[in-house]
Amino acid sequence: MENKVKILKTDINQIKLNDLSNRLINEENLDVAVCNANSLVRSYKDKDLQKILNNFDIATPDGFPVAKASSILYKNDQKRVDGYKIFNHTIEKSIESGTSHYFFGNSEEVVEKIITKFKKKYPSINIAGYSCPPILDVEKLASDKYMEEIIKLEPKIIWLSFGFPKQEKLMSKIRKDYKLNSNLVGVGFTFDWTAETKFKAPEFIANLGLEWIFRLIQEPKRLYKRYLIDNTLFIFYFIKQYLEIKFKKH
Repeated sequence: MENKVKILKTDINQIKLNDLSNRLINEENLDVAVCNANSLVRSYKDKDLQKILNNFDIATPDGFPVAKASSILYKNDQKRVDGYKIFNHTIEKSIESGTSHYFFGNSEEVVEKIITKFKKKYPSINIAGYSCPPILDVEKLASDKYMEEIIKLEPKIIWLSFGFPKQEKLMSKIRKDYKLNSNLVGVGFTFDWTAETKFKAPEFIANLGLEWIFRLIQEPKRLYKRYLIDNTLFIFYFIKQYLEIKFKKH
């Protein structure tokens, strides 16, 4: 578990954005989860999900609470390594090497906007392909119907946008059922932000831990329980862990 620390019950990497991008471009068979407070609370309560995340090669501190918790507990000055930055930074760094990318998930409208945007900005970008299945369960998404093209193309990086925890469960099943050297990265809402179909909070707001306000305004019905309940539970579980570590030292 090199360079990992435990936050709540999930193993989170101590990692920098540039180092992660380099690994995605130069290595193979990496499974990357991008973890926020909601992810860690769900993992805390669900042992199967916890096992999936803790078996991944890399789990990054996506949100401000996770990065801050890592910094407080382990004095490592950990910064946010969020899906949006991972996606866009890695794409930019990969142009020179010709790294191939595959976009899996979300809607045709969103993915086509991303491709148009990237081809305009990076004319030599290597986009191997994309697939935007309808809303299906993990078993169907991991079937030969969708995997046959991916295996044939074998892109260097597959970016998945199905949301948490579906994309993480799908990544785990793909790795179990298929021989595939591609790197798998679950980036969820990042596709919408990159396509600008949804509004992303400015970076300084995100670094203050207030990005959730922007998301809640845009999707109140879907997200209000997550932020009211899971964020509160994250604080509770974090304080519990902090006190346990503190009293162990004494």
